[in-house]
Amino acid sequence: MENLTVAQSESQIKEDMSMNNHPPEKEKEKDKDTNMEPPSSPRHRKVLARWLPDEAQRPVVDEAPVFTPSLEEFEDTLAYIEKIRPLAEPYGICRIIPPSTWTPPCRLKEKSIWEQTKFPTRIQNVDLLQNREPMKKKPKSRKRKRRRNSRMGSSKRRSGSSPSEPTSSPEAEEKFGFNSGSDFTLDEFEKYALHFKDAYFEKNDPSGDGKWTPSVEEIEGEYWRIVEQPTDEVEVYYGADLENGVLGSGFYKRAEMSTGSDMDQYIVSGWNLNNLPRLPGSVLSFEDCDISGVLVPWLYVGMCFSSFCWHVEDHHLYSLNYHHFGEPKVWYGSPGSNATALEKVMRKYLPDLFEEQPDLLHGLVTQFSPSILKEEGVQVYRVVQNAGEYVLTFPRAYHAGFNCGFNCAEAVNVAPVDWLAHGQNAVELYSKETRKTSLSHDKLLLGAAYEAVKALWELSDSAGKESIENLRWKSFCGKDGTLTNAIQARLRMEEERIAALGSDSSSLVKMEKDFDSNCERECFSCFYDLHLSASGCKCSPEEYACLKHSYDLCSCEEKDRFILLRYTMDELSSLVRALEGESGDLKLWASKVLGIEDSDEDKKKAISVISEEKKLKEGSFDLNMDLEMDYHEDPKEEVSTSGELTASENFNASVKPINLGFLIFGKLWCNKHAIFPKGFKSRVKFYNVLDPTRMSDYISEVLDAGLMGPLFRVTLEESPDESFFNVSAQQCWEMVLQRVKDRSTSLGLPSLSRFEGINGLQMFGFLSQSIVQAIEALDPNHRLIEYWNHKNNASCESKDHFISSSCSVSLSKGKLFGVDLM
Repeated sequence: MENLTVAQSESQIKEDMSMNNHPPEKEKEKDKDTNMEPPSSPRHRKVLARWLPDEAQRPVVDEAPVFTPSLEEFEDTLAYIEKIRPLAEPYGICRIIPPSTWTPPCRLKEKSIWEQTKFPTRIQNVDLLQNREPMKKKPKSRKRKRRRNSRMGSSKRRSGSSPSEPTSSPEAEEKFGFNSGSDFTLDEFEKYALHFKDAYFEKNDPSGDGKWTPSVEEIEGEYWRIVEQPTDEVEVYYGADLENGVLGSGFYKRAEMSTGSDMDQYIVSGWNLNNLPRLPGSVLSFEDCDISGVLVPWLYVGMCFSSFCWHVEDHHLYSLNYHHFGEPKVWYGSPGSNATALEKVMRKYLPDLFEEQPDLLHGLVTQFSPSILKEEGVQVYRVVQNAGEYVLTFPRAYHAGFNCGFNCAEAVNVAPVDWLAHGQNAVELYSKETRKTSLSHDKLLLGAAYEAVKALWELSDSAGKESIENLRWKSFCGKDGTLTNAIQARLRMEEERIAALGSDSSSLVKMEKDFDSNCERECFSCFYDLHLSASGCKCSPEEYACLKHSYDLCSCEEKDRFILLRYTMDELSSLVRALEGESGDLKLWASKVLGIEDSDEDKKKAISVISEEKKLKEGSFDLNMDLEMDYHEDPKEEVSTSGELTASENFNASVKPINLGFLIFGKLWCNKHAIFPKGFKSRVKFYNVLDPTRMSDYISEVLDAGLMGPLFRVTLEESPDESFFNVSAQQCWEMVLQRVKDRSTSLGLPSLSRFEGINGLQMFGFLSQSIVQAIEALDPNHRLIEYWNHKNNASCESKDHFISSSCSVSLSKGKLFGVDLM
């Protein structure tokens, strides 16, 4: 993250620090450090280049919006970002000026840090940031890469050399970059920065009051002259991307202050960048590793003309930058909607550089004129950030800028829930570009969903925990909620990719819970994260592909391939419904997330039992009529909840199939009486549970409850909230029948006592001759052993009770869902 911020004025620094007098021994140490740097470095040279005010190239672009939150608004960081987003996001960037009472002390001004702690720098050739020739054999870049540091130790997501170590690949030798400069203390760097700026802008003060200081606009005009029309070499130092272990944060943390200190407001605030990424409501809180520069802030120590070049944040995250002290920082931002256009313009004007290095913009070493971007129709806006102010950048918003003098800033990323859609786009783009990820997007997505389920469940509980956080998560749910839509979009993506593979259902395997807990799992081809699904083969047990590159993994036969799924598509569909507020699905997912029940029986209930039925008030109208009951007097055998055959009066069901589904070859996906295809769906008419005087359509479905096998659901089609779940098809329909009876009693309708039973398999359609034949045709090799053994061993007379009224009836002709029923 190259977000560079502003600080206090030089006079304020001098007032705060009485550190300008150094003993001779300290000067000798400084000279020794200086002499270690090559004679060609800027630290050894005189400043020869000079300001050319008559050739200024200051871009004329509109200002980005500035926001001034009240004390009350400033209390909740994420809520304030959410509030200003509709106004600020169209600009890609904005400035936030805190209330005047927000004056956090800067930890870096402690004498031991200011005078004794050194930090590394880079040497930037400002005149080469835009105007340079392709450099086939240029010294390699020393740009620091972000790395992950786990709270529990080192993380394996970022492997290879240290960020400060050079790479040895031939490609790296040909990339333009910033060479390493010498190490400085803040005290030394301030002195060097002041010397450089005074020498470069040397000019007699017309008032005769002493040294003359250029304005921000004059510095800006000269900066873009150097970038666009250089006449001299201009080299500066920049202490950029300084990790936490170098200088630490400019904000104090709890461990560094005593309890009860008057610093508490700054230590616990969401505007303290150490706290921001993992605030409740930021999905980065579901990332376990401390990723430097993303979840752990980076520091930036700048001088006049030190630059941060055009770039977007990793994974298109938001970024927040705070200017601790020093001279202003000038920013330029372009909205995320203009990202592709900006890239296209830069490729148009810098074709040779992009030809040599297609991922040029990933290197953060190329500057480009805002004036040209504006002329080409790209929206660009300007921000001048002063000490004590924040700059916020939005998802996929390109930004760049430079420093007007000595300053220090700090930056980190954050991911409000609305970022999820942008983050999904980012990982898809990374996959196309064969670019490694820094985060597991699916892990963050599911983490957010789990937290929302927890919140919805607690809000639905009789205790009703209406905390601010629970209400915040609820606001992202519902039929068209931000989080609901993100899960729904991811579900559609997975469904399409699985369908494109055309794999047999037997190749779908449940992913182990800890599949990627102890090691990084990414596609061997495009580095796509494999937290949600992965494709593998027996030939390479430790190598996996994403669903898009499944067939690139190897050339083995289909029978040796498999697809690992953390959740089935039915489970994800259920998660969507849970976030939409459907009580049965919410109960199911609450049991997964919170572990509500402990016993085996309770676990079954967590999957199958719907929430308490709403109490219905007795109708105020008088209904004096007979119900026309359509049932058979002759008892037929049916399957009870225990699987035994019982006699009862059967409803004469006329079932219409909607979707045949596909087979899963596991013990629970059939019994001796029927096969239960995953995704099976049918429609049947039965008495309406809300108004038993009417016959209404019900949808019967077979869902996937994971390790529990099939989950049966019956839904009143005209009122989807009236939904009944169970691990038994029989019990599902018994629940419907009981509701009809209870409703009839409450309305004073004639008794349904004669309607003693209902056949769940029949109501689903699993006893319909044509449906049975079509389902059996899906298993030509008779892999569902329990069903076929019973069918083959049973007598023709026994089978009559389940398939047809007579063994002599010929098989139906025609097709059902493309299956030949002959």
